Amino acid sequence: MEEGRCKFWLPKKNRFCSNKRLGDSLFCGNHNLRSEEQRITCPLDPSHSVLQENLESHLRRCPFLKQLQSLKQQPFYKKGINGGRDDDVNDVKVNSKDAENFTFPNKQLYESSDDTTSNMKRNAVYNMTVPEFSQLMSKIESIHGTISSEIHESYNIPEACSIWINKGMDRKVPFQEKHVLQQASILGNLADFGLLENPVGNMLCSNIAGPLHSNGSSGDKVPAVIEFGAGRGYLTQMLADCYGIKKVFLVERKAYKLKADRSLRQTESLTLERLRIDIEDLNLDAVESLRGVPYLAIGKHLCGPATDLTLRCCLPEQILEDKAIHSSGSHYLRGLAIATCCHHLCQWKHYINKRYFLDLGMSKDDFHAITWFTSWAVDADHGSDLSNVVDHGSHPLSIVKKYCSVGAQGVEEIVKNMEAVDRAVLGFMCKEIIDMGRLMWIKEQGLATKFTKYVPSNISPENHLLIAKCGDCL
Repeated sequence: MEEGRCKFWLPKKNRFCSNKRLGDSLFCGNHNLRSEEQRITCPLDPSHSVLQENLESHLRRCPFLKQLQSLKQQPFYKKGINGGRDDDVNDVKVNSKDAENFTFPNKQLYESSDDTTSNMKRNAVYNMTVPEFSQLMSKIESIHGTISSEIHESYNIPEACSIWINKGMDRKVPFQEKHVLQQASILGNLADFGLLENPVGNMLCSNIAGPLHSNGSSGDKVPAVIEFGAGRGYLTQMLADCYGIKKVFLVERKAYKLKADRSLRQTESLTLERLRIDIEDLNLDAVESLRGVPYLAIGKHLCGPATDLTLRCCLPEQILEDKAIHSSGSHYLRGLAIATCCHHLCQWKHYINKRYFLDLGMSKDDFHAITWFTSWAVDADHGSDLSNVVDHGSHPLSIVKKYCSVGAQGVEEIVKNMEAVDRAVLGFMCKEIIDMGRLMWIKEQGLATKFTKYVPSNISPENHLLIAKCGDCL
């Protein structure tokens, strides 16, 4: 290694940092060892952090600032509209104009995130007494026993997607079999639920009456598709190739290379609009090109609270309470299919159905403990043995009887002594409880619903799919 260079090892690049050292330090300015408490997440872009003492100057030159200022000029931007609140049991949408203001200096933007981190969740669990931990385990097992019969399994690869499965698409779109199988099964379950017609042609419900636009042309009768957390847009790409859609909206807050956008734009008669915005801040009512258009909402692996944000975005309480607005408003949901994931990132303030947990005798702290347990579902080997145990519910698990003995020294000891398969099964139970609460909330809004595992765990342990359709699609 060259003398005078930083000695911080970069594992992804398999080399040391090439920047010059800072003074007498062994590291450069970026990697100089300082207390982590001095660094906070950038309020403008949580993908990076900054020293607290440099926060004010950083906010004036953060690369994300110009994008944020541009975004604030968009009519569909409304800060925190889909975010929810800690004390909001009934899930009223945030609608405060104060939350939209962005002027320097702004104390609200300087404050670090109030999210409950994984470390905070873990420490809270470890600080429980053994009886408290035992009681929580008993609740989880009891609740899961009441909901397990409502969770289906449907690994469904439709014939319409065979051209993708057989690698027959002649375009420069990356092909990864595990992702293609997941995408195809999502579409297959949508078709089985009556939200797609086979194959290419009109989508959603065949009984949608009347033109969607004033001119009433036949092309306008094809509803739109909104992919939330779209990433590169490959789920929509398969949907366009295999089922034929005419209007597409891709919602994603990050910028990606190798997007499917170029290929989609080359599709005849398809219009595409990418909205680079956080789902939390998206007001669909203000998207001009969506006015009067029924739409299908889809999302593959909507991480953590993104599922809850999407549900609030698509089913705002104001519209649901006012049927006149719902029937003649600017947009209306016809159906949705959301593949959830990363439940360990879920937050109480964002969760869509707090009442569900409270009615089950669960507190906010219990919720965060459960979200921490969900990480155990994906941190083990998901070979065929574990997949069979988890997917078919055949594992004779009782955490209380097996681990919470009188002689247990503490919760941390119990957790560390748990076998990997027990941790995984408990994690899957907790993921299913969280998603069942979401499904129950959707059902309360008057939609027909289904909760299914759409691929085996050995393809992806993140295999939950929430499907719903409006009443007039039945």
